[in-house]
Amino acid sequence: MSPRMKASFGFGSSPASDQATLARRPGWSATTEKALAEAGLDPSAVGDVVARAIAEDLPAASGLGVDVTSAATVPADLVAVGRIVARARGVVAGLPVAAAVFDAMVGPDAEVTLTAADGDRIGPGTEVLRVRGPVRGLLTAERTALNLLCHLSGVATVTRAWADAIAGTGAAVRDTRKTMPGLRALEKYAVRAGGGVNHRMSLVDAALVKDNHVVAAGGVAAAFAAVRAAFPDLPVEVECDTVEQVREAVAAGADLILLDNMTPDELRAAVALARPAGVLLEASGGLTIDVAAEVAATGVDYLSVGGITHSVMALDLGLDLTLDK
Repeated sequence: MSPRMKASFGFGSSPASDQATLARRPGWSATTEKALAEAGLDPSAVGDVVARAIAEDLPAASGLGVDVTSAATVPADLVAVGRIVARARGVVAGLPVAAAVFDAMVGPDAEVTLTAADGDRIGPGTEVLRVRGPVRGLLTAERTALNLLCHLSGVATVTRAWADAIAGTGAAVRDTRKTMPGLRALEKYAVRAGGGVNHRMSLVDAALVKDNHVVAAGGVAAAFAAVRAAFPDLPVEVECDTVEQVREAVAAGADLILLDNMTPDELRAAVALARPAGVLLEASGGLTIDVAAEVAATGVDYLSVGGITHSVMALDLGLDLTLDK
């Protein structure tokens, strides 16, 4: 793959901003900042997500700024250790994000320890994070931390199932832009934690010529030529519904071809056309995990699976408190 393709189609190790230049957010520990940076996550972007989530629970318009239940029932000086523990089997992802929630909500009194690593396979009873601090703060932060951690772990878990299903074929499972608004960077991170790879992050990273673009432009070759002329430095992926369109896209110079709703025989024919030209191929369109291995065995490079982000079930994790004696 050319350097241009790596830069624009993969986001596994090169976040958009230089982590070294990002100032630490108030209240966040150096450990949390380091964990986010090592994950390839922009702390500023994570901070925005966390702030919005906290604002949903503690709306400024109320003028209260506290969890009213915890404030009324929990002594201000009560301290506990909280352990986030898996209730089900899966793959964990989002631990630095959960740590950021506790740092933001509890402040410098939060002592967070990650007892597992994103991408780890976990089972019932596995502790993944431990936090010590005032009980009021822990209870206020609990749901926000778990919402993010459970969702991202769900993404990683289903991605790992797909990755395991096609292991040894040489193909990789890849996500799409079918993500929850505002959570794309985190969900795509969770895909990486689960063993998948990322497609483009936005509409400006690369061009993807789909069927409606082909109709509007007057054909596959015409659409490709128009994009290449307008944005010569960007990689161009072309969606094809037939083997004949694949032939046309290869001849036009496409960097990558999306094979939409093709049979295994058609996929193999597309591979035979594209492989000699060094063009990458991505199978797409209603794929299920039951046929993943068969599709991957045709020789395609990627399986495009929107469901690993848009239709996941959250992994069940919970927070257990133990009061300081």
